[in-house]
Amino acid sequence: MAAQNLLRAPLDEILFGVMAVDLDEVDIRLLNALQEDADRTNLELARVAGLSAAATLHRVRRLKESGVIRIISAQVDAEAAGFPLKLFVTATLARHDPRSTRVFEDQIRAMPQVIGADNVAGEMDYLLSVVARDVAELQAVLATLSVRGGQRMVTYLRLAEVKPPSRLPLEMPEPPSPVPPRRRRHAAN
Repeated sequence: MAAQNLLRAPLDEILFGVMAVDLDEVDIRLLNALQEDADRTNLELARVAGLSAAATLHRVRRLKESGVIRIISAQVDAEAAGFPLKLFVTATLARHDPRSTRVFEDQIRAMPQVIGADNVAGEMDYLLSVVARDVAELQAVLATLSVRGGQRMVTYLRLAEVKPPSRLPLEMPEPPSPVPPRRRRHAAN
C-alpha cells in the first residue's frame, strides 16, 4: 500500500519531502513586504496587500499554518551583540550510522554558538555557522563537536559579509503566452 502511495506522489514531494504551497499575487505581496520589514503592523500590511486588516491577518495566519512563514524574527548583528568571531565549519562524521548521526545532530542543536547547521551532500557531511566571543570559546565548541562524532572539521573564519541574508525572489509566474494557431500551407497549383 505504501508503495502505491509513493508511486502516486508528485516527484517534488518524493525528492524534497514538502510540496510547495500555491501562492497568489496577494500572498506574494505580503511575503515580500514581511521579508523587507517583518516589523510592519497588520494595518501597514493590509495597505500593501490591498485587503482589509481582518483579511490580511487571516492570510498571514494561513501562511504561517502552511509552513511558508516559519517564524518572524529580528536579525541581530553578532559582532554588535558581543560575538566578534563568526566562522563556517565543515564537519565530517567518523561514523555514518543512525545513532552517530543523532548524537552529533543533538549536540549541534544543544550548542547556542552553532547558529545554523545544514546536512549537505559532497565532501563533508555538515556545514555549520558558528559564533564565538573569543578563541577559547571557539576551541571549546570544536572540541565538543569532535567528542560527539566530528572526525574531520575545517574552520573558515568569516572576514567580511559580502551579501547579507536576502529575501527569496518571489514573483508571480508569467502566464503562458497563447500559442498562435498554425498557418496552413497552401498547396501549389
